[in-house]
Amino acid sequence: MALKTTRKAAPTKAAPERPPLLARLRRWLARGLLALAGLFAAFVVLFALVNPPTTITILGERLRLGEVQREWVGWDRIAPVMARAAVAAEDANFCLHWGFDMAAIRAAVDGGGRRGASTISQQVVKNVFLWQGRSWTRKALEAMLTPAVELVWTKRRILEVYLNIAEFGEGVFGVQAAAQRFFGVDAAALTPVQAARLAAVLPDPKRRDPAAPGPFVRKRAAQVVAGAETIAVDGRAACFEE
Repeated sequence: MALKTTRKAAPTKAAPERPPLLARLRRWLARGLLALAGLFAAFVVLFALVNPPTTITILGERLRLGEVQREWVGWDRIAPVMARAAVAAEDANFCLHWGFDMAAIRAAVDGGGRRGASTISQQVVKNVFLWQGRSWTRKALEAMLTPAVELVWTKRRILEVYLNIAEFGEGVFGVQAAAQRFFGVDAAALTPVQAARLAAVLPDPKRRDPAAPGPFVRKRAAQVVAGAETIAVDGRAACFEE
């Protein structure tokens, strides 16, 4: 009598367990942050060579006012005294730091935060890549991007971009538009006094007029003229003039 053999059914494979929702969210967040970091890195490299087409601030003012005055000019079409005046007014140690002026930060802290410590490099990062405001998110992004810009861009490039995106009056962006609007000349023809007056209005361009300066702007402009001469002599303009 033949014996019947019975086959055991093959064990069914259990479906792989999906990772918990929290783990998936963390993974998606990490991928999103990496993608964002890659995007910022790409723009940092791109704008080292290509002029930024606009900024969030310029777009916002164009929407608010209907139009703005702006014309990009290359480094060789900006009066050297204008570059020195901007540095003397806004960031005298521009050539000495790597994006953050620690001495100015300590002075701002000691002064209870009443004075600013933002460098030209930080202002460029804020205006080109980010937005205005005092949120911790923006400040954190600024702190991460500023060293990257300092690493990839030259000091001259940072200053060139700054002078082309800075606001010098309501709806007036960039040194060429400002020179034409307030003094009727091109940026290359600015005198030391004109350059100093433009630099003197940078912290508060909507309420200060370089063409009809009040006592404060006149006093500040005289200080900027002296400061621009000083940094030309002591070497603090070397990183963008050589």
